[in-house]
Amino acid sequence: MPTLNALVTHRIDTAPGLMTLRVAPVGWALPAFRPGQFAVLGLPASAPRSVEAEPEDPPMPSETFLRRAYSIASSSREREYLEFYLVEVQSGALTPRLFALKPGDKLWLGPKFTGLFTLDEVPPDRHVAFIGTGTGLAPYMSMLRTHLERDGSRRLAVLHGARHSWDLGYRDELVQMQRLAPHFTYLPVLSRPEAELVPWTGATGRLPAYWADGALARAWGFRPSPADTHIFLCGNPGMLEAMQQQLEAEGFREHTRQAPGEIHLEKYW
Repeated sequence: MPTLNALVTHRIDTAPGLMTLRVAPVGWALPAFRPGQFAVLGLPASAPRSVEAEPEDPPMPSETFLRRAYSIASSSREREYLEFYLVEVQSGALTPRLFALKPGDKLWLGPKFTGLFTLDEVPPDRHVAFIGTGTGLAPYMSMLRTHLERDGSRRLAVLHGARHSWDLGYRDELVQMQRLAPHFTYLPVLSRPEAELVPWTGATGRLPAYWADGALARAWGFRPSPADTHIFLCGNPGMLEAMQQQLEAEGFREHTRQAPGEIHLEKYW
C-alpha cells in the first residue's frame, strides 16, 4: 500500500458538499505542471468517511487503496501546495473519505501531474471562453491564477453554471479578477434561482441556452467565432454534449492533436 506522502494544510467548506483543499508534499518537492492538468489523490479504504456520507454496503476491504484524478486549481507558480476544488459524492468511495480530512491529516498525492486540457495549443492571438459547471471550474482557476495578469492581449471569460449562488465556487475571487483585469469577463448563471434566500438578479437557466442567447457576445461586443475564439468545456456530461453540438453547429470543431480545432474538452465524470 502506498505511503501517505502529503499533508492537508488548509480546508475551506464553501457550501454543503463543496470544499477547497490544499495539499502539501511531505519530504519531497512538487514537480512543475501546466495549468489545467490534474493530480491523483488517494487514501486507504480504512480511512474514515464523512458524517454526511452514505454507509458502504458491503464495507470496502481495508487493504483496498482508493485513488482518483482531480484537476488542480492552484497556480502553476505556487510551489508549496496544490489546491483542489471538490464535491462530495455521498455514495462514492474516495470523496467521502477526503471530506473527513482536516488540516494536519495525511493522504497520498501522486508524484506525476498530467493532462492535455491546457492553453498550450491555443494560439496567443485567440480569445478564450472557459465554460463549466460545478467543480469543472477548477482547471480554469489554475489557468487564470497563472496567466491572467500576463495575458492581457486577448479576451478571457468564465461562464460558470450552478444550481444555487452558494455553489458558485471562487465567486469573490472571479469578481475581483474582473474588476482588476479589463480583458476578463465573469458570467455566472443559476439553474435553480427560486431557492435563493435573497432574490437572484443575475442570469438564470442553463449554459447552452445562456450561450445561445448571446450572453458572451453582449459582454464582449462581438460574437465569438472559430476564427477568433477557443472554447474550453468542463463539467457534467449533459452540458458537455449539448454545448459541443451547439458549438459545432456554429462552425467550431473539437480539438485533437491530429486535427486541431477550437473546442477543448475535459471529460472527468
